[in-house]
Amino acid sequence: MSLMNGQQYIASLKARRPLKVYLSGEQVTDITEHPLIKPSIQSVALTYDAAFEAEHVELMTAKSVISGETINRFCHLHQSEKDLLNKVKMQRMLGRRCGTCFQRCVGMDALNALFSCTYDTDKKYGTQYHSRFLKFLRQAEKADWIIDGAMTDVKGDRSKRPSEQVDPDLFLRVVERTDKGVWIRGAKAHQTGALNSHQILVMPTQALKPNEREYAICCSVPVDEPNIVYIYGRQSCDDRRRGVDQSADIDSGSPCYGGQEVLIIFDGVFVPNENIYLDGETDVAGQLVERFAGYHRQSYGGCKSGVGDVAIGAAALISEMNGVEKASHIKDKIVEMVHLNETLWACGLACSTEGKPSAAGNYYIDPLLANVCKQNVTRYPFEIARLLQDIAGGLLATMPSAKDYFSEQTRGYLEKYLQTRPDVSALDRIKLLRFIENLCLGRAAVGYLTESMHGAGSPQAQRVMMARLANIEEKKSAVRNLAHIEGCEK
Repeated sequence: MSLMNGQQYIASLKARRPLKVYLSGEQVTDITEHPLIKPSIQSVALTYDAAFEAEHVELMTAKSVISGETINRFCHLHQSEKDLLNKVKMQRMLGRRCGTCFQRCVGMDALNALFSCTYDTDKKYGTQYHSRFLKFLRQAEKADWIIDGAMTDVKGDRSKRPSEQVDPDLFLRVVERTDKGVWIRGAKAHQTGALNSHQILVMPTQALKPNEREYAICCSVPVDEPNIVYIYGRQSCDDRRRGVDQSADIDSGSPCYGGQEVLIIFDGVFVPNENIYLDGETDVAGQLVERFAGYHRQSYGGCKSGVGDVAIGAAALISEMNGVEKASHIKDKIVEMVHLNETLWACGLACSTEGKPSAAGNYYIDPLLANVCKQNVTRYPFEIARLLQDIAGGLLATMPSAKDYFSEQTRGYLEKYLQTRPDVSALDRIKLLRFIENLCLGRAAVGYLTESMHGAGSPQAQRVMMARLANIEEKKSAVRNLAHIEGCEK
């Protein structure tokens, strides 16, 4: 099997060993039926079903360079600029379809980064990491796995390096090495879709020094490994999903789809040698972080512009419901939203078009343009959301519950006083305003806004990379030549 559909994917989650999952102080027995988790699973299932839709086959699938079989693009090694372009086109389409995070990008970006890094490490040190990783990748393609790319450590005191922390476990590390493998302990934070994955790819979180060998570990671990604990991240408006009636669906803002973030605790996990792809080579850690970050910063040009399409559509629709769609200032605000969103998209396309092959053979984005792309993502979605809230109006934040709408005592009042145009029902207006609230302030806002700020590194991380990659000396040389300044380079 190389392609699963959505139902087969959900069945694969049920087939795992029980997970140690905690949410709001309670242990969750079945994540596939939990009302707060289920929408995130449906977002992922969409990525499986879309691979069978005729109009999306080219975007959603690719030919494996390992087996020659058709596989889901989320398991694919990019082989050309077209592959990089199809990646961001796929991400925009999926973002538009679900209006939130569909959770598979981190794993795809980790696979591509690790493919080239293990190749380079073997060339340098004569290790066997690349062949081990290829075996893992074959399994991932064949089983159509979701991979959780676990890079972000909890980091403790940010002024101190991993080796300087009072508690050494604040960066995930190897605590014991044996002939058969290693024992690891630590935690990975902000893990998108971790519970909805099949495997975890553990990676270092930053460049390391020679004395920090125990932190230079990269390995794969099954999600249902018994010594892993998952603590579910709470987000605003979560409790609105706990009900099972129509009012709960309406008040949640997005009854079908959702995102997911988890804190993963590796509480003494054994990893056999065949699942280790970096172990102690500290000089490789920074390279892996940069390559992963480059791919993931490219991703944001696709997925966030897709969710931006949803925000623009919501702005246009609520302005029509409110009867102000012809107002010049409303038109101008929507045009500004389009301008910002398409700028994100243009950056995603640009860093893909300028991609080049790595020594290992897969294609890597233009890193400078990818960092410019992500820097824009840290800003523009926030302005798009601000404009959307401006257009939506104050009822976005003060609207009564849907339970009040369905109550015999209050429904008549809401039908009367939440009315706008005669052809617009109060209920439809309530639904749309709750949807906008969720996108700007609720669970979807985590995937659209907070993730835009901190996903794939904070804004400062991109600025550091842009400063490094800008080649200022070459620009200075060009000016010396143009101005005929003595000592200019020819």
